[in-house]
Amino acid sequence: MTDSLLSRPIGVAIPARGSNIRVVATGLLIVMAAVFLAARYFDHVHPAVGFVRAFAEAAMVGGLADWFAVTALFRHPLGLPIPHTAIVPRNKNRIGDTLARFLLTNFLLPRLIARKMQTVDVAGAVGKFLSQPAEGGGRLKLGASRIIADGLGALDQQRLGGMVKSAIADRLRDLDVAPLLGQALQAALAEGRHQPLLDAMVKWGSKTLELNEHLIHQMVHDNSNAIVRFTGLDESISNRIVAGLSKLLSEMAVDETHPLRIRVEEGLAKMALDLQHDPEVQAKVAKVRDELLENKAVKRWLDGFWEQGRAALLKAARDPETMLAGRIGELVTQFGTMLGEDEGLKRTLNRYARRAVVGMVDSYGETALKLVSDTIRGWDAKTITDRLENAVGDDLQYIRINGTLVGGLVGVLIHAVDVLL
Repeated sequence: MTDSLLSRPIGVAIPARGSNIRVVATGLLIVMAAVFLAARYFDHVHPAVGFVRAFAEAAMVGGLADWFAVTALFRHPLGLPIPHTAIVPRNKNRIGDTLARFLLTNFLLPRLIARKMQTVDVAGAVGKFLSQPAEGGGRLKLGASRIIADGLGALDQQRLGGMVKSAIADRLRDLDVAPLLGQALQAALAEGRHQPLLDAMVKWGSKTLELNEHLIHQMVHDNSNAIVRFTGLDESISNRIVAGLSKLLSEMAVDETHPLRIRVEEGLAKMALDLQHDPEVQAKVAKVRDELLENKAVKRWLDGFWEQGRAALLKAARDPETMLAGRIGELVTQFGTMLGEDEGLKRTLNRYARRAVVGMVDSYGETALKLVSDTIRGWDAKTITDRLENAVGDDLQYIRINGTLVGGLVGVLIHAVDVLL
């Protein structure tokens, strides 16, 4: 569509295109008139001339009748206000209403749209579009940017966010966490990456002991009998306990081969094996995982995670160069590839797209068709006449040609019957 057409105000007629077939139809009618005059002049020369005259005479009648019928659809023939002519201009409002109702009752039906959308792979098309950024250059960048930005901006964010968060939670629930934790712990033990953690635990224990010596003293004092307290042995015992614990922690801090550290490592190694192979331990971990996912704090974290991710993606999507550049571009490409390969995700997004389209048709179908009706009502008579006449094209002129020729043949048949009788 050119800029000149876009700039035309609604209701101004578009000039009709020239049609050679219109000239042929009119020329054929003129030729038949000339043949009729010539045949009438030479009618006495030979009986066969009568058949030519009959053909030309009937052809003129048929051509004129079809010219009148075709013209009467769009305007008054010869400008004469003959009843039941200029049908389209006189009934343009009814035509607009009827067309809108026809579209609503035959095309914009939710069940028809839903059936059609079942055959449309929206997710696959979007996935292919996003996974091949090199093929589209700047236009693809702009297109992908608009798709994501417009999609995120137009969709129901509460429903979409709920779907995304539900999908994340479902994926986490389906994830067998225990073996992964066991493998990670086993790898950390094998590479010695657990030592800093043990050192930190020992330092934490030393600091905790230092800050809570008075509790140990109080505990020993409270659990000693009167004789022990009278002799002051409780103080001596508690001091020895604190000193022993402090010495133990100090030795563990400097000696990685300390027996107690080794026992801790053995316990961690057993835990790693249990996480990978013990069904009971795996069940306990799964229960903790499910409880965490139901925790309100975790749900709030997921809400914040979604909102931050959506805001960042929307901000990046508004800039085509940023959208498909760097890490974001890689993520977009990976997401497009995943859309093409993950059948479950593809079904989910296609179902969402189908419901969205059907919902829009169901909610806004009447509004869209009212726009059609009101637009046609707003056109002037010449506009709708020219647009419909141009839409039908040359077929109307072929009707005139056919009417001329068929009329001539009927005239010959009638003349033959007259001669025979």
